[in-house]
Amino acid sequence: MKSFIFVSALFVAASALASAPKIDVIYGDDNRLDVYESKDSAMVEVSKSTAAMIPSDKLAAVNGETTINGETLESRGICADERFADQMTAANCSGFLVSENVLVTAGHCIKTMADCESYKWVFDYKMDSAKQDSMKVPTSSVYTCTRIIARTLDNMTKDDYAVVQLDRKVTDRRPLHFRKSGNIAVGEEVVVIGHPTGLPTKIADGANVRSRQSKFFVANLDTYGGNSGSAVFNHKTGEVEGILVRGENDYVQDSARGCMISNKCPADGCRGEDVTYITNIKALQNL
Repeated sequence: MKSFIFVSALFVAASALASAPKIDVIYGDDNRLDVYESKDSAMVEVSKSTAAMIPSDKLAAVNGETTINGETLESRGICADERFADQMTAANCSGFLVSENVLVTAGHCIKTMADCESYKWVFDYKMDSAKQDSMKVPTSSVYTCTRIIARTLDNMTKDDYAVVQLDRKVTDRRPLHFRKSGNIAVGEEVVVIGHPTGLPTKIADGANVRSRQSKFFVANLDTYGGNSGSAVFNHKTGEVEGILVRGENDYVQDSARGCMISNKCPADGCRGEDVTYITNIKALQNL
């Protein structure tokens, strides 16, 4: 997952930090939007099938509703004039639904059954308006990981994915369509949906594939720690092409103000963000 330059342990389980790859930065314009702001109806629809990996102790269920608790970006040391600085941060990673009870994320997000059991997968963790001051979802939108079906985190090849089974079928949203053969072309437009820096769901478009490697492709996506495990879509076909796993550092120090600001690169600059090919996951071929 993308690790933060600042206090990354606030967002990532300590057991995952030692080998966690870096993720995330703004390339050119910041294209992140809250779901309610997006005019792309197709991406809004598929965003319903993306989920946040949230520590169980940040969730409180009462009378059919689950309250999500978390501090704001600003309280974590991000400058007050940064985008979304007043929004909650609760998610450690992102994931997406590929079958009625199967979810895909990054391999560095779920390493062991202890990780599997320590977090919940929460759909509908999103802003519904700019004035929203609390975060509640139906308790029916909260799921538990019961089994790791497949997982790879290979330092040599940089392959990075996990497939997990949820505790029950998801019946109120559709599994995402994903590529099963071939590879996306260099130059194709891609979109990422997930939880940058643990924030409520963000849709970020306006990115393109820069290059292809054997196990991943590189794109100029606007992503942050917390986006690890996010679905990366082919904007033209709507299919999932891969899983966001690594990239540039998220934030840099503003020494004059004593807080952190987003790391910004030209649209064609810096290293780019790495996306594991969804076709690497052989366990998905029969879904």
